[in-house]
Amino acid sequence: MSKEELNQIKSKNYLEGISSKYIFELIIKNISKLKLMEIIKYNKKEQQRINLSFQDYKNYSQKYSTIEIELIPLKNTYDNFIQIINENDKNYFHIYFNDNIIQEIKRTYLTKNDNNVEKILIKIDYQVIRLNELFNNCHCIESIIFKKFSRNNIINISNMFKGCTLLKKIIFSKFNTDNVIYMNYMFFECTSLKELNLSNFNTEKVKNMRAMFYWCQSLEKIIFPNNECCGVNDMSYMFCGCSSLKELDMSNFYTDDVIDMKAMFSDCVKLSEIDISHFNTKKVIDMNSMFHKCSNELKNKIKEQNKYITFEAFY
Repeated sequence: MSKEELNQIKSKNYLEGISSKYIFELIIKNISKLKLMEIIKYNKKEQQRINLSFQDYKNYSQKYSTIEIELIPLKNTYDNFIQIINENDKNYFHIYFNDNIIQEIKRTYLTKNDNNVEKILIKIDYQVIRLNELFNNCHCIESIIFKKFSRNNIINISNMFKGCTLLKKIIFSKFNTDNVIYMNYMFFECTSLKELNLSNFNTEKVKNMRAMFYWCQSLEKIIFPNNECCGVNDMSYMFCGCSSLKELDMSNFYTDDVIDMKAMFSDCVKLSEIDISHFNTKKVIDMNSMFHKCSNELKNKIKEQNKYITFEAFY
């Protein structure tokens, strides 16, 4: 292996994608121990084993890799850009400004001296299994990009962007929701978002979607995933106040276990097309005001499409 090829391999973050035992052993001989420990720095048992178990390195790199999130801040705003609820989590959130990944920032807010900050990089270690309220009421971020998200141990993303009223764009192309249970209030009052592409979301284990898009007044388009969403219990207020939505394709939503649909589409005044052909409302206890303030045209379509939607859902 040439020196140039070795340098290319060494430059890869966490050396992901390397499955050959021979190549891995060669790299170990030419890489600093510090870099290797970065991958498994919190697992003492694996640190002891690492000199013996090279063949499963690809799995190691994926399991212990961090989540990387890039934030683009608004100009001339000074505010919190990340919400760390549990003080014990602070060791697992690493924050850098611009491209300076050498200097870790110990604070989670912008000041008047940060006028030249063009982007913020956040790295989150694998110990963190919940991202709920991560950007709660953050008013200084214009866009959020998930750059790396290879692990699947996150179970809670509720309130994640709640109250991010100036947030205009979120790129979820790398975002793993395989084991997420809670999505309630996720985009609550994200009033500047116009489009959400959730096509790579896995919603098979989600139980709660209450007020997920509540009062996203500018939201015009939501692209849902192709996989079936079938285990949710609560969809109340899910799209309430989405006054710019014109159509929704919910053909992959199966609602056999839903018990609450109260005000689910309330105040969706522009909504004219919706596919709820797979909606089963037999277990629903509350569907009051489900289509409150929706157009009469839409209400008539719903009545023809689903005979189980009860009278109180339309008022």
